[in-house]
Amino acid sequence: MDGNKATIVVGGHFGDEGKGKVISYLATKDEPDIVARAGVGPNAGHTIYKDGKEYGLRMVPCGFVNPGSKLLIGAGVLVDVECFLREVKTTGTQGRIFLDKRCAIIEARHKEQDSSNKYLKEKVGTTGSGCGPANAERANRTIKLAQEMPEVSKYIADVPLEVNTALKAGKNVLIEASQGFGLSLFYGTYPFVTSKDTSASMAATDIGVGPTKIKDVIVVFKAYTTRVGAGPMEHYIDESSIKDYPLWQEVLEEAKKKGLTGAVNEILSKHLGEKGTVTGRSRRVGDFDYGLAKYSSMVNGATQLCITCLDKIFPECKGVKDYGKLSQRAKDHIKRIEKEVGVNVTMISTGPNPEDMTDLRKK
Repeated sequence: MDGNKATIVVGGHFGDEGKGKVISYLATKDEPDIVARAGVGPNAGHTIYKDGKEYGLRMVPCGFVNPGSKLLIGAGVLVDVECFLREVKTTGTQGRIFLDKRCAIIEARHKEQDSSNKYLKEKVGTTGSGCGPANAERANRTIKLAQEMPEVSKYIADVPLEVNTALKAGKNVLIEASQGFGLSLFYGTYPFVTSKDTSASMAATDIGVGPTKIKDVIVVFKAYTTRVGAGPMEHYIDESSIKDYPLWQEVLEEAKKKGLTGAVNEILSKHLGEKGTVTGRSRRVGDFDYGLAKYSSMVNGATQLCITCLDKIFPECKGVKDYGKLSQRAKDHIKRIEKEVGVNVTMISTGPNPEDMTDLRKK
């Protein structure tokens, strides 16, 4: 049978796992012909670095770092036209980025509904980007689609046709999801979730690729757990629980040496640089959630794991690219994740730049 199969990169905890960094690395290293963005919409941001410059992307695929990759946004992704056009200009991707004609469009009224709805804003903790109300309107079959918007007429494409044609021709396709499994409308910590599913299966649907066309699902986790907004969080680190975590006691001491003060979790969040890309809200910090990682890897059908931000809790590993040069305690942490989850760790991020990666994939 001719053709190739796609790779999906998806978040395994609550988003903010560093998928943008992983995707930018894969886009540079593997040189995919197409990078396609799946996910909810502009309520999720990816932070990446290119040529020393930081980009906070909410619409444009992180794979833009490879100038040879065609960039596509799938029909399942909600589009904020203003945000999309701004990012196209910032990234210089005009001419190689396209939206599926069936993408639903977020309008000002959706943002207003999102921000003014007391339940969504105060209980659920939404970003105010309009995604929930827009998805609700799509379900009611009354929302505008990209093919109706003159502002994006030159960016319109049939994404499933483009992707499946490319796969049949033996080309490489990388699909980047957004947010994380714990925020799935179906499988996450309801009601503190986003407005659709966030699993690898949904990412494939967003792009219009059938399950038989997927080769690998890379599930990304931080070396610890973070969460923005409301909702339950296992292994949350605070004044009472930190005594159970020797590693976090050490991290806290390092943070205090920097002059950081306040509640324990607040100090840790500042020390680790944990702020949401879209909202700027501080992320809550917890020890690695092995239970959630195992369950999300099962539902996502993980074939590989990627662990990011290892250098933030093991600073001696910053910038290390050779697994053998990682500290023993860092290796022990990776081995425990593999044992608890039951899936091999094939990539380990040791810094913010795309090249800061220990790559253990089979060549």
